[in-house]
Amino acid sequence: MTETQNKNPANIQQMAEKIRKGDRRALARAITQAESIRKDHQESAQALLNDLLPDTGKSVRIGISGTPGVGKSTFIEAFGKFLTGLGKKVAVLTIDPSSKRTGGSILGDKTRMEELSRDPNAFIRPSPSGGSLGGVARRTREVMLLCEAAGFDVILIETVGVGQSETTVADMVDLFMLLLAPAGGDELQGIKRGVMELADIIVINKADGDLIPVARRAASEYRGAVGLMRPKSKNWMPKVMMTSALKKLGIDELWQTIEEYREARGADDELETQRSEQAAAWMWSEIDESLMNHLREHPTVSALLPEKEAAVKAGKVSAAAAARELLAVFLGK
Repeated sequence: MTETQNKNPANIQQMAEKIRKGDRRALARAITQAESIRKDHQESAQALLNDLLPDTGKSVRIGISGTPGVGKSTFIEAFGKFLTGLGKKVAVLTIDPSSKRTGGSILGDKTRMEELSRDPNAFIRPSPSGGSLGGVARRTREVMLLCEAAGFDVILIETVGVGQSETTVADMVDLFMLLLAPAGGDELQGIKRGVMELADIIVINKADGDLIPVARRAASEYRGAVGLMRPKSKNWMPKVMMTSALKKLGIDELWQTIEEYREARGADDELETQRSEQAAAWMWSEIDESLMNHLREHPTVSALLPEKEAAVKAGKVSAAAAARELLAVFLGK
């Protein structure tokens, strides 16, 4: 589409209708626009989202994170295939780490989940993180809403991995799942408490063969650790489960636990309240991001930045003082 066509309300309504009918090409084009940094693309994407907003909110939103080597891709493929086997439509939003040096990313998730990518009831969309905290692309929330409007029943969001600000993904999903390897002791010490506290379900993956006894011990240790933490919800205590994505073991029990979670959190409208709070937090995040962009684009501020940065690096002025000076220029004070 041309820039003029993008902004045409009739074209936006036409694309919205195609997305409602599950048109994959229209959905892919809409996601590309939502992820674009071009101003006209962003305006069109927001207009489209406003049109589709009444059609969102009906899916199960699940965030998945895990330590390196835990088998996230294998797990997501096995879990996704299980869900499509139940007749559900599944969207997988996978985030590839962007290089800070070149800005490039691998975007190889369709090769990592080859079987699921061929499933007609699954949609896999890799996005570069762009260096965002939590390993989540800035526009992941918009992409999630577009997938919901397209009729997907379950949205799986995979983060880069433990070690960054995982609260980013936890603040946009209904349920946060942490995948861990079948090891305890030192491994348990290596998991940050903050990440553990975010988890609604902890999954010990690769629990098969000779690793079953090790996985059982690890599960016992994690249950003990979870028991010492304050639960996020008065209606749900985080569960620790074992699965083998490779052998397709424990996947059905995991889905049953997820349904139990949704039923428990549905009491007192907890999930609805959580989603409302997430939407408000998203608004403030957008305000923060937009203000930063406007600050950097301000011609006078942009001209002063190199000088102020050099002064801060040389220790001639404090970072706080330099920041106040730049903000004063930006605000015209």
